[in-house]
Amino acid sequence: MAKAGIVARVRRRFRITTRRRAGARYAPDLVQRSFIAERPHAVWTSDITYIWTAEGWLYLAVVLDLYTRLIVGWATSDRIDASLVCRAVNSALVRYRPTMKVILHSDRGSQYTSEVLRVLLATKQHLPLVASHGASCYDNAITESFFHTLKTEWVFFENYQTREDGHRSLFDYIEVFYNRQRLHSSLDYRTPGEVESGFQLKQ
Repeated sequence: MAKAGIVARVRRRFRITTRRRAGARYAPDLVQRSFIAERPHAVWTSDITYIWTAEGWLYLAVVLDLYTRLIVGWATSDRIDASLVCRAVNSALVRYRPTMKVILHSDRGSQYTSEVLRVLLATKQHLPLVASHGASCYDNAITESFFHTLKTEWVFFENYQTREDGHRSLFDYIEVFYNRQRLHSSLDYRTPGEVESGFQLKQ
């Protein structure tokens, strides 16, 4: 790296946005930090992060498939609430319509233990989604890793004037670059899209 003049991009400190709801009912942690899946749509992990714009914070919720590392669903909002999570989860369900059991793994933030999300999952009984809540950020390290990658590779080098600018930029990163072009060492230097396509060809 030194000979080639390559230096690491500067890391920034992250703030914790998780707020637990008093009296919330938690689902058992079905993942237990075992970030391995045997097929696509066996385990989805989800979390929320924040991105600064000149209009104020833009909040991003994503749903990540553990097997392919594909972002299968996402949504943005000017509010960090349960409806943001519901839109991200619903986008994944509409897009992929899994027929086998899917574990939806997240932290114990109020958005993920909300009655709104509970009702959404209850109305999707034909899509077998099972909630799983980890107790700490380390229990959802895969999604945290994606957010770190997103920010250090993309967001920190942008200057968003509006939330709409931020949303369009996130679309370019997630849908155009990350899902379809970015190579992952954990995927034997393939893209999430290639892993998804390769699994489908085996079936």
